[in-house]
Amino acid sequence: MVYKIILGIGLTITIIAGLSFPMVEIPRFWYEMPIVPGLEDKARIIFFHVPTAWVSVIAFISSLYFGIKYLRNSEYTNDIKSVTAASLGFLFCILATITGAIWAKFSWGTYWNWDPRQTSIFILLLIYGAYFALRSSIENEEKKATLSAVYSIIAGLTVPFFIFIMPRIVASLHPDPIINPQAKIHMNPTMLIIFLLSLIGFTGIYIWMFTLKVKFSILNYSKKMKEQE
Repeated sequence: MVYKIILGIGLTITIIAGLSFPMVEIPRFWYEMPIVPGLEDKARIIFFHVPTAWVSVIAFISSLYFGIKYLRNSEYTNDIKSVTAASLGFLFCILATITGAIWAKFSWGTYWNWDPRQTSIFILLLIYGAYFALRSSIENEEKKATLSAVYSIIAGLTVPFFIFIMPRIVASLHPDPIINPQAKIHMNPTMLIIFLLSLIGFTGIYIWMFTLKVKFSILNYSKKMKEQE
C-alpha cells in the first residue's frame, strides 16, 4: 500500500511539473526548462514517449528471462510471468508507438514516415503479436508454455537489435539518445530530473501492474486446476 501511495504521489507531481513548468530560451530559475528548437512546448511529450519505450524493453527482456527459467524447471509460475511481461511490454510498446507518432507529427509534419525507429517498433509489435497468436492456437497447456518460452527467448533477443542497433546503422530523423552530450535535445538539470523521475515512475507502474497481474493469473490457474480434478 505504501509503495502504491508513494508511486502515485511521485508520478502525479512529476507529470504536473513536466506539463506546467515553463519552457524558455534561457532558463534563469530552477523551475524553468529550455526550449527545444522545432518543438517548443510540444517537447513535453518526451516525458511520456521515452518512458513507455523504456518500459517495453524492460518487459520484453523480462519475458525472455522468465522463458529461460521455465525451460530450466518447467514451473508454471514462470510461464505466467513470461506471458505477463510480454503482454505488458506489448501494451507499453503500443503506447510508445502512439506517442512517437504524435512526436513525429510535431517534428516532421506526418504521423508516420517509416523512419528506422518507427519501423523497428512496428516490427516488434508484429513479432509479439505473433507470440500471442501462437499461445492462443495451442490448447495443451504444457506444450503452449514450452513453445511460448522458446518464442519469447528468440523474440527477446531481437529487442536490442531493433531498439538500439538498427536505428544507429541506418540514417534516421529521430533525435539522438537523450542522455548524450551530442544529443539534439539538450536538458538542463530541472528537465533532466523530471525526465529521470518519469522513467522511474513508469517503471514503478510496470512493476506494480506485473505483480498484480501475476497474482491474479496464478489464482485463476489454481482455480482452473482444482476444477479439473
